[in-house]
Amino acid sequence: MSQTLSTPAADGFRMPAEWEPQQQIWMLWPERPDNWRFGAKPAQAAFCQVALAIADYQQVSIGVSAAQYDNALARLSHANIRVLELSSDDAWMRDTGPTFVINAAGAVRGIDWAFNAWGGLQGGLYWPWQRDDQVARKVLAIEHLPRYRTDDFILEGGAIHVDGEGTLLTTAECLLNNNRNSHLSPAEVEQYLRDYLNVSTIIWLPEGLYNDETDGHIDNFCCFARPGEVILAWTDDTSDHNYARCRTALAVLNSSTDAQGRQLKVHKMPLPSPIYATKQECDGVDIVLGSQPRSPDIRLAGSYINFLIINCAIIAPSFNDPMDTIAKSILHEIFPDREIVMVPGREILLGGGNIHCITQQQPK
Repeated sequence: MSQTLSTPAADGFRMPAEWEPQQQIWMLWPERPDNWRFGAKPAQAAFCQVALAIADYQQVSIGVSAAQYDNALARLSHANIRVLELSSDDAWMRDTGPTFVINAAGAVRGIDWAFNAWGGLQGGLYWPWQRDDQVARKVLAIEHLPRYRTDDFILEGGAIHVDGEGTLLTTAECLLNNNRNSHLSPAEVEQYLRDYLNVSTIIWLPEGLYNDETDGHIDNFCCFARPGEVILAWTDDTSDHNYARCRTALAVLNSSTDAQGRQLKVHKMPLPSPIYATKQECDGVDIVLGSQPRSPDIRLAGSYINFLIINCAIIAPSFNDPMDTIAKSILHEIFPDREIVMVPGREILLGGGNIHCITQQQPK
């Protein structure tokens, strides 16, 4: 659809919370050999598990390259899964797909944020990224939805979380990073968030999870569970690099109120034990100049916060860790009205993210 010239807030649109009713989930098919090991075959199996888990509850649309179309179609045989030819540079639909907004009448539109592969030529994860920057436009065209484009503002969907009632969570580590919008002041960044997401209160956590190659995306560290309640990644291990980050974030959350004036209730979600790729896993990744290196020395940013809320369930990552059971139990307590479905997350983590990062919800 054609680009609209106003802003969502001016037109009466807001970003809904993830727990509001959804029409479908969008995904992309992994195949990039300089990010996913062994030609992305293990990653494709992992993405299939996520897509099929979601499809047991609601529709999934997954964008696939022409070269992989038949393969994906054969592996995703489910009445609720639609496989579409849609080229991209990699498979992070949360960050490259549109952020959907709704109005009081139930109309849906989409925001097409500028994208530079998490930092462009200053620490970005690969080059080029122009196909990724087209993903949101293509999705909105497929759905015949009006599009807001921010040519002068870079944002990834994983960098924001909203409660649907005027409050937004983000990290300064990501949104105020010089490799995103260095031409804008913090106040100007906030104004973009207000104009496009229709929020009034922005809660800034200083940093995200340690070693998160997205420069500290909020969706791997802290998220809303419902209005007035957040879930924060947590460790009591004083030797963990995340120890100080978690406590600093907790202090900010404890001293913050949301857009409705509520004091936030914070649920602590333990981190899994530190996760590292094996040498064999790293050796399976193609080495390409300009792409993120993979090394068994680099700690991966594993987190149970990187889950997806869908209409009747929570799709959350597991890591073959004793903490998996505790994480599932905590999610069950926080979301008693939803089934908790744990899907293996290690293979997705090897590529740099997890379940929330590879999905994007489209509201009803």
